[in-house]
Amino acid sequence: MNDAINTVHTASRKPPLIELRLWRQFLAVAEELHFGRAALRLSMTQPPLTQAIAQLESLLGLRLFDRTKRSVQLTAAGAALVPEARDLLARAQALPAYARASADGEAGRLRLAFVSTVGFELLPRWVRAFREHYPKVQLELLEATGDVQLQAFERGEIDAGFMLHSPGFAPPGLACRRISQDPLVVALPEQHPLANKAELTLADLLDQALVIFPRRIVPSLYDAIFAMYHAAGQLPQVAQEAIQMQTIVNLVSAGLGVAWVPESVRQFQRPGVVYRSLPVGRPSARGGSRGALVAVPGCETSLVWPGASANPALARFAAFIGE
Repeated sequence: MNDAINTVHTASRKPPLIELRLWRQFLAVAEELHFGRAALRLSMTQPPLTQAIAQLESLLGLRLFDRTKRSVQLTAAGAALVPEARDLLARAQALPAYARASADGEAGRLRLAFVSTVGFELLPRWVRAFREHYPKVQLELLEATGDVQLQAFERGEIDAGFMLHSPGFAPPGLACRRISQDPLVVALPEQHPLANKAELTLADLLDQALVIFPRRIVPSLYDAIFAMYHAAGQLPQVAQEAIQMQTIVNLVSAGLGVAWVPESVRQFQRPGVVYRSLPVGRPSARGGSRGALVAVPGCETSLVWPGASANPALARFAAFIGE
C-alpha cells in the first residue's frame, strides 16, 4: 500500500523550478573545475558557491561533480548538462533584445493566408525579401480561398490574408491594402477555333461553355463576370465549377470550356491552354435595349486583416509590401 502511495507521489511531483542563478554558478564551476576560481569569476566567496552547487544537486537528485581535496571533475550527468546550460543562459540573455524586436515587429510570428493567384509570382518574391530583412519573424503560410480565410479570421487562426476580389469590393469589416490590379483574360483550349483569332471580342465568347469558380469563393468577382454577360444580353453557360485557378485551367485544357482568369494566371503555363487578352480601351460588346457599352471587368488582390489586430509583425509586413 505504501509503495503505491509513494508511486503516486513520485508521478505527481512537479519538476523543480531552478533559478538561472544556479545554472550560472554551475557553469562557472564546470568551466573552471575549481571552486575558488569560479567564485572569483562570479564575484562571490567560495562557501556560498559550494552551498549553491549542493542545492542544485539536491534539486536534481544527482551529483554533478566528483570532488576531492585536490580536484573537481564533472560527472557524466554534469558534463551532459554543460552545453544545455550554456544554451539556456544564452537564450535568457537574448530575451530582452527579442522582446524589443517583437514590439517593433522585427520578430514574432505572422500567420498569413493567400489565394493561389498570389502564389504564382508576387508571394514568393515578397516572402523571400521579407525573410531577408526580418529573419526573426516566423512566417506561417496557408493557401486558402477567400471564404476559407474569412472563417479562419473568425476563429483567430490567421493574422492576415491575400484575397482576390472585384475592384473596390474588399471584404467588409477588415482593413485592406490593395497590392495589385489585374485585367481578366480568357483561357481557351489550344485547339479551340477562337484560340488563334486575330482579334477576340466578348461577343465571340458569350455562347461558349464556361468554367468558373463557385460564387462563395470570390462573390464580388463572380457577380462581376455574370453582370458582364447579362449586360451583353446573354446568360453564362456554366459547364463546370472548380475552386483553384490551376484546376480551372486544367479543365480548360481538357476542353470543358473557356475561363476568365486574372492575368497573373498566365504564369501557370499549362500545355494545351492559351491565354488571350481582349482589346483594351474600347467595348467588347453591346448589350441592353439602349446599346449600353459592356466592359470586361478587372480584379484586385488585397492584403486584408482585422482592423483591431495588435500584431506588430503584421504592421511591419503590411508596410513592407506597401513599399
